[in-house]
Amino acid sequence: MAPSRGPQPLARTLHQTLKAHKGTVNVATYAKGTAKYLLSGGQDRTIRLWNPSVGTEIKAYSGHGYEVLSITISHDNSKFASSGGDRTIFLWDVTSGNTIRRIGGHLSKTNVVEFNQEATVLASGSYDATVKLWDLRAQGRQAIQSLEEAKDSIQTLHIGPTYIMTGSVDGHVRTYDLRKGELRSDFIGHPVTAVVPTKDHQSYLATTLDSHVRLMDGSTGKLLNDFKGHVNTSYRCRACFGFNEASVVCGDENGVVWAWDLLDATVLQPNPPPRVHDKVITWTEHHPIEAGEMITASADGLIKVWSHPK
Repeated sequence: MAPSRGPQPLARTLHQTLKAHKGTVNVATYAKGTAKYLLSGGQDRTIRLWNPSVGTEIKAYSGHGYEVLSITISHDNSKFASSGGDRTIFLWDVTSGNTIRRIGGHLSKTNVVEFNQEATVLASGSYDATVKLWDLRAQGRQAIQSLEEAKDSIQTLHIGPTYIMTGSVDGHVRTYDLRKGELRSDFIGHPVTAVVPTKDHQSYLATTLDSHVRLMDGSTGKLLNDFKGHVNTSYRCRACFGFNEASVVCGDENGVVWAWDLLDATVLQPNPPPRVHDKVITWTEHHPIEAGEMITASADGLIKVWSHPK
């Protein structure tokens, strides 16, 4: 977990502005490993591959008939999956830009997709309140499992080494233990828009539509800490951990990026933080290994890359 010396200051110097999407950018995520590239998806139905360090768009992927809501990248960066308003999950080859496979199985828009560690299984969560698991090695078109415990739309999910975690508009975070075949349900009480576990899988962040981000114990469901000050009541926003999991970062509906100390939940300076987007920040992601880089995506159509002053 967090180092005792406390969190580093958040990267707040604008390094690049990535502009090509028309309308809301719903997701922007780093490639795996050293994360030299990022993929974004938006309301304009396209997915775009970027070099964030120099600010150039490398490739655009077209195929979705409706807005793109989610992207997941395989561990070797050779392929990615995307989902959105058209009920079909697309599996893409990064280099060629071709679709490898299209998977249909949900009754409504697919809010989220995620690979397992080996990218052999894909999980999808939908407005139809189900999570479906797809074996990408199999020729069959049927889901290998359907998780149907949620009572409302699935907004977010994560596949861990031995579990699947889902967050729903019904206010629950559900953790399916794949080894034991057990389900634990944590009732947060407000629509859950994002779940992000710690690297050791002992706890997780839950972003909810009551303007709170909560740190929860992954095994007991106990509240460990509560982060507030930001505004998030209507849109799917995503909080994440800062560098070394010493801080918590979240963009809000006013276009402001907030940061808190993980241990005592105090707001990191500056407080209040400055407004950096003209509209709601839909996605916030810290670089997986670099201390001084993160990205924000917004309904203003922009992705911004943040760094420390050079």
